[in-house]
Amino acid sequence: MEAPITVAVEIPLVGDERRKNWAKTVTNVDDSLATGWAFDGEFIATGGIQDVEPGSVVLIYGEKGSQANPAIEARVYTVNADATLSLRASARGRAWARTLRDTIEDLLAEVAEAPIEQLGWTPDLLRYSDEALTEEMDRRGLL
Repeated sequence: MEAPITVAVEIPLVGDERRKNWAKTVTNVDDSLATGWAFDGEFIATGGIQDVEPGSVVLIYGEKGSQANPAIEARVYTVNADATLSLRASARGRAWARTLRDTIEDLLAEVAEAPIEQLGWTPDLLRYSDEALTEEMDRRGLL
């Protein structure tokens, strides 16, 4: 099995380093939950360079302020092939997880490779040259 291709990405620190902060690459969302436990994935360190696969969805959580009444902020990024991050959504407050849940599900659906839908015969095939059809049949091992 081949090792996945990764890029070195600067993962920002959200909030105060003295308070709770974490990041993870999200691979699945449990839509029955409305807390941070809804997001499955591997934790990565914040405030430095991490090796992450391009196309990954990264969730970063941080708190600042007092321990009794923290100001919560969460951000969702996608990792680009050029080792940059694109901010896709953010939320503040105690309802951050539910606020971001649907957005993260949509991003994961975008990233997922949808299987090629195979169609039956249609008159559109008549537009292709014999050479193109022969080439495709050869590629599929049918000739």
